[in-house]
Amino acid sequence: MKTTMEIRVRFAPSPTGFLHVGGLRTALYNYLFAKHNGGKCILRIEDTDRTRFVENAQENLINALRWAGIEFDESPEIGGDFGPYIQSERFHLYKKYGMQLIENGAAYYAFDTSEELDAMRERQQKAGIAPKYDRSVMRNEFTLGKEETQKLINNGTVYCIRLKVSHTDEINFTDLIRGQVSVIGRDVDDQILLKSDGFPTYHLANVIDDHLMGITHVIRGEEWIPSTPKHILLYKAFGWECPLFAHLPLLLNKDKTKLSKRQGSVAVEDFIEKGYFKEAFVNFIALLGWNPTSDREIFDFQELIDTFSLEKVNKSGAVFDTQKLDWMNGQYLKKLSISYMVSILKPELSNFNYGEMCDEYLGKVIDLFKERITFLKHILTFGNYMFEKPIEFEPEYKQKHWKEETAGIMQPLIDEFRNIDNWNHNMLHNATKQYVDANDLKLKDVIHPLRLMITGKSVGAGMFETMEILGQKECIERFDAFMK
Repeated sequence: MKTTMEIRVRFAPSPTGFLHVGGLRTALYNYLFAKHNGGKCILRIEDTDRTRFVENAQENLINALRWAGIEFDESPEIGGDFGPYIQSERFHLYKKYGMQLIENGAAYYAFDTSEELDAMRERQQKAGIAPKYDRSVMRNEFTLGKEETQKLINNGTVYCIRLKVSHTDEINFTDLIRGQVSVIGRDVDDQILLKSDGFPTYHLANVIDDHLMGITHVIRGEEWIPSTPKHILLYKAFGWECPLFAHLPLLLNKDKTKLSKRQGSVAVEDFIEKGYFKEAFVNFIALLGWNPTSDREIFDFQELIDTFSLEKVNKSGAVFDTQKLDWMNGQYLKKLSISYMVSILKPELSNFNYGEMCDEYLGKVIDLFKERITFLKHILTFGNYMFEKPIEFEPEYKQKHWKEETAGIMQPLIDEFRNIDNWNHNMLHNATKQYVDANDLKLKDVIHPLRLMITGKSVGAGMFETMEILGQKECIERFDAFMK
């Protein structure tokens, strides 16, 4: 473990679209690790690949991360002592350090055209060789010589700068999750560092920025393991100390394939839209590949910070199980405060044209349904009769429970309901029980017709609790309207 003054980690997304759930997990683990160790978590936007740039993607990324409760110590919005925090604002640094590698012999000029590179790959493919830049035969300063190289540069010939990898070197590093990793130099490509348009590749910009921003731990997905030897070679070429690396396991579909949008939602924004609580979603994401204990699965945010450690992150992939996520969302629905859920549900009312409702009434409705649903927003459809009079009645339910004689059975009970002074579910239950006992009926003989008249549906919350919340005036209006 490093003995630097403070731990500094970073989340460095590219603004190429939505925030992937895997990206959220990476950001979350960086954040939890930093906060657990009293360190700093930095947001850096890596936008060097302008061909994939998406308008407003940066804002969407930041909003999704903020929704999840991840607040950075340094970022493009907040600023900090190590900015700018957007790579396109740091281009002058990459050119400067790229030329430094040329000067110390760790990188070289290459003048190959895209057609020449395609031909090289085709030859290698036919020969059964893994595609890799062959500096022994291609057009670069080693095959051309220094004089010809300088002449081409002076004449304005397009070039790129490549990393010079020694084929005999062995690159070793310790991954905090996977242990010792060793790679032979001949298996590492002479990676392009500065492209022909002067833009840096991810590898060069990433290493320079991590060093200049004082990053002590690089926590990222396992897809970056093949790039790590290149990054280590760059650190050595610059004479810089390497950060510690930790590569997180893949997120998988149920069939153990890599998680992708072909099999369902992968954008954090989609899960926000579906109505998952951020507390449940973050709890679920945190346990994809890490769990501090085997005897519980529900953790609040502070508990995640307090218990997080990279040593307990698994090497194997983690299955993104939406059924488990739904279960977890239901658990949070049962335990979150009513006032908090009112604040979430109230803005949704306008989407259904339900109009304004007081917090007290909405809180009672939420409390009525919270044991019966997984998503808070489902109240607005499952329990729509709490917000508007029913205008449709389930045909099969009506046919089964409303016979010719039913009106005659129900009218005296409705008249008794008009005279109840203390309108609550106990009084309603007692009045109904006395009525059915006195008339040699069963409770079900009147409960189903009551539910039909009040809700129009066969399934719902407790009947007398529902009537109590709706109130006496509203219930009598619904009875009378149905009878007519």
